[in-house]
Amino acid sequence: MDITEQINQLEADLQEIQDLLEKAKRKRVQEVLRQEQKMVEKEIEAKQRQKDQQERGKADPTAASKAYTVKITNYGWDQSEKFVKIYLTLKGVHKIPSENVEVSFTERSFSVLVKDLDGKNHQLTIMNLLCPVDVKDSSQKIKTDMVLVMCKKQTAKKWECLTQLEKQSKEKNKPAMDESADPSEGLMTMLKKIYSEGDDEMKRTINKAWTESQEKKVKGGDMMDF
Repeated sequence: MDITEQINQLEADLQEIQDLLEKAKRKRVQEVLRQEQKMVEKEIEAKQRQKDQQERGKADPTAASKAYTVKITNYGWDQSEKFVKIYLTLKGVHKIPSENVEVSFTERSFSVLVKDLDGKNHQLTIMNLLCPVDVKDSSQKIKTDMVLVMCKKQTAKKWECLTQLEKQSKEKNKPAMDESADPSEGLMTMLKKIYSEGDDEMKRTINKAWTESQEKKVKGGDMMDF
């Protein structure tokens, strides 16, 4: 099994772990799955670095000795119906030979290596993409002071974020919603809290609004019971 296939297999494992994590309800089970997720992600990163080193060695056996490697941190992303586009800002990248810009894709990741730009190699690896991409139809373009990475979507749907990790982080920070709860009870609880913490003017305002609301339903409605 070559290293590309190893990466694909690990990414399939990672996707299955993420599917289980989304279904898991017990905190202990979630923690075990997250630990396993981190281990697989680290293994994928290590394999991706190994793959990049092999490709650099084939292209230029002396490349590693010419420059040291720094991580690319200045980038952003956008999307269209068919592509997810990642913009990497690298001053002067359009002036170096195009073969110095290497981009590799898997269904769930991509890696960029820009060789010998201002005496350094610049690298970015994004693992665990939110959705699978079409490796064959993904590509890169070199523009003025920028590398544009174009990941072809396998399905034409909008991505809410770039990676699964970002999605999990957003969902973790969302307030828990009780689907069986009566929406009016939540509103009542909020109003009571405002009432109890408010000053006299706030209480008079709430009471007046409540009384007027009730009078529309039943003549002579009482004030809110706080």
